Amino acid sequence: MIEILNLALPYFGLIFIGFACGRWKRLPENGLAWMNFFLLYVSLPALFFRIMSKTPFEELNNLPFVVATTLGTMIAFTLAALVARLLGGLKLRDTAIAALAGGYGNIGYMGPGLALAVLGSKAAVPTALIFCFDSIFLFSIVPILMALAGGDGRPVWVTVGQMLRAIIFHPLIVSAYCGALAAALHLQLPAAVDNTLQFLQNAAAPVALFVLGVTVALRPFGRVPWEIPALISIKLVLHPLIVFGLMIAFGPFSYEWAATAVLMASLPPALNVFVIGRQYNSWVEPASVAVLTGTFVSVITLTSVMWLLRNGAIAFPTLN
Repeated sequence: MIEILNLALPYFGLIFIGFACGRWKRLPENGLAWMNFFLLYVSLPALFFRIMSKTPFEELNNLPFVVATTLGTMIAFTLAALVARLLGGLKLRDTAIAALAGGYGNIGYMGPGLALAVLGSKAAVPTALIFCFDSIFLFSIVPILMALAGGDGRPVWVTVGQMLRAIIFHPLIVSAYCGALAAALHLQLPAAVDNTLQFLQNAAAPVALFVLGVTVALRPFGRVPWEIPALISIKLVLHPLIVFGLMIAFGPFSYEWAATAVLMASLPPALNVFVIGRQYNSWVEPASVAVLTGTFVSVITLTSVMWLLRNGAIAFPTLN
């Protein structure tokens, strides 16, 4: 029990500190704008760039791993969409956001810090790959479903253009492919620049977890729709089990890569589920409830997965 607490408390502790501050002080939500900007445009890009640039380029070319992890996210998203339609009776626009709650984990704010802490530096590259390709899928499927649902009056080509811009110019994806290019060209950054990036990289996890806690605290908590427990179960239980099976089917991979995939699949619903819901004015209040509920339930489920992976209790056919 002490080992579990030592592993999980620094991360969930920061979330709960942020949550307590958000509940206690009740500062305006727009006060988080600069912290979110720092994370999205400065600290996390520094982390992703530095990880990718220091990795031998041949390690980045792992198509089976990319296919397996992205397929796992697609399956979880599809299952969540079916649950939302059949159990909740939601329309297509609301279904698209509800499906995010079952397939879109907090891979930006929570993922990198947790993976590096639990599995070490070898988890860095698979974490970046999962983020990039999951984001490409999720940033594509939601605008497509919204266009199919209609109601926004925009031509299809406008939707496709916005989708491509969101993917190509997303700061974390830009930092990842710039890092991959640096690795391919064997670029060596000046020591002062590299040290600055490391300084920014070290700030990513604590700031992200604190902001996550504050943001969750500021979300309204209304009634819990029938579909939310099922969606949370898909995200926190079925998604990691699906990815575990895909790691075996598409493997073998090194233990750190397979374990990173399962850990990333175990993350609770991302804050972006609420943000995207508000952007499209669809399933907004239930999205807030799903993020808040999923984050608290993950204290048990994610901590258990972290402990099992840290102690090698989850076995994969591996390369080493």
